[in-house]
Amino acid sequence: MNRPDGQLEEEKVFKDPVHRYIHVRDQLIWDLIGTREFQRLRRIRQLGTTYLTFHGAEHTRFNHSLGVYEIMRRMVENLEKKMTWETDERLVCLAAALLHDVGHGPFSHSFEKVFDTDHEEWTRRIILGNTEINEVLSRMGGNFPEHVADVIAKTYENKLIVSLISSQIDADRMDYLLRDAFYTGVSYGQFDMERILRVMRPMEDQAVFKHSGMHAVEDYIMSRYQMYWQVYFHPVTRSAEVILSKILHRAKKLLAEGYDFQQTPKHFLSLFESTMTLEEYIRLDESIIFYYFQAWEQEEDAILRDLCRRFMDRRLFKYVECDPSKQMLIWPELQRLFTAAGIDPDYYLVIDSSSDLPYDFYRPGEKDERMPIHLLMPDGSLRELSRESDVVEAISGKKRTDHKLYFPEDLLLDQKEYGEEKRRILSLLHEQEGM
Repeated sequence: MNRPDGQLEEEKVFKDPVHRYIHVRDQLIWDLIGTREFQRLRRIRQLGTTYLTFHGAEHTRFNHSLGVYEIMRRMVENLEKKMTWETDERLVCLAAALLHDVGHGPFSHSFEKVFDTDHEEWTRRIILGNTEINEVLSRMGGNFPEHVADVIAKTYENKLIVSLISSQIDADRMDYLLRDAFYTGVSYGQFDMERILRVMRPMEDQAVFKHSGMHAVEDYIMSRYQMYWQVYFHPVTRSAEVILSKILHRAKKLLAEGYDFQQTPKHFLSLFESTMTLEEYIRLDESIIFYYFQAWEQEEDAILRDLCRRFMDRRLFKYVECDPSKQMLIWPELQRLFTAAGIDPDYYLVIDSSSDLPYDFYRPGEKDERMPIHLLMPDGSLRELSRESDVVEAISGKKRTDHKLYFPEDLLLDQKEYGEEKRRILSLLHEQEGM
C-alpha cells in the first residue's frame, strides 16, 4: 500500500562498488527501476567495445543509471538546504537522472553512427510512449512524463534541473568517470566528488561552485581529460568499433543487394530499413547482436564471415598514426594496392578520428556552445572557471584530435598470394607512421 507522501514504507538500498550504497526512498523511483525498459539496461554495456581492451569493463547502463540517480539524489538533498524545492521538481530531477540513458541501443554510439539514430530521441519515445515507464510516470498526474522528457531534451523551463544532468559538470559525467575508472582499473577518473557536492550552490540557471572548492573542480576537469584519451579513445577499443561498424555496414549492403542470409537479422531488420517500432527497439539488446555475429561466422559471404570472426575472437585491426592531410596523397595508391591484393579497402582500410574538447567557456552563437562552470567568489560575484584556474585555462577551448589508420596486418603478412602488392602496402603504411 502506497503512503500518501509517495515514500516507501522502508528505504531500499543497492550495494554499489562506486558509491557504496544507492538509496531509494520514493515509490516512483522504485517502480521505475522495476520496469522492463529499465531492466533492459542490464543487457547493454556502459562502454561498448571497451571490454576488449580493459577486461573489467563489463559494467552496464543499468549500473551507471543507478549511479547517476544516486549522485542526483545527493545533489538535491544538498541543494534543498539552500533553496525551496517543490516535491514534483525534486521527483522530475530524480526520474530524469535515472532514465537519462534508457534509450541506449546495443554498443551505444557505434550503433547510432551506422543507423543514424539518437539514443536521447529513443529515451524520450520510451518516456512518452506506450511503455511501463510511461505508465509509472503518468501516475504522478498532470504532464509529469512530458516534464521528464523535457529535461532529457534540455528544454525544461527550470534550467537549474537541466544543468544538474547535462552540463560540463553534472551527475551523468561524475558517475561515468568514477564508474568507468573503477571497472577499467585505471586511476585517471578519480576526483573528490564529495567535495564538489559540498561546494555546489544553486543559481537560477545552473549550479555554481564556491571558490574554495576550485581545486576539486580542477581535478574533475583533468580527470575527464585523462579518461577520454587513456580509456574512451583507446586505439584498441577504436579498432573493435571499426570492425563492429563494418560488420553492420556489410550486413546492410548485403540486405540491399538481396543476399540470401543463412541467418537473416529478423530481430533488427527494421532498423536496417529505418522502420523500427518502439516495441522492437525495446527488445533489442547486445545478446541479440552477439547471437547474429556468431551465426554470421558461418555465412557464405567472405567479408561478413571474416569480420564477425575477428570481432568475436578479438582478432582486431592493427593501426598506425596518420595525418589525414598527408595521408590523402597516398590514399588512392593504398586503395589500388588493397584491391590488387584481393582485400576490399571499403572494409579493411579505415581512417578513424577522435576528438575532445575537455572544457570550454561560453562562445555565443557558436555550434555546440557550452555553458561555462562558474565559481562563486567570496564577495558574491561569479567568475568563469578558466579565469581563476591556470590549470583549466591551459586546456580551455583547445580541441585535441587524434587520427589513426586501421588495417588487417595478418592478411598483409600472408604472402601466399599477391605478395608484391602486400609488401608495398606494408611499406607505405610504415612510411605513413613516420610522417
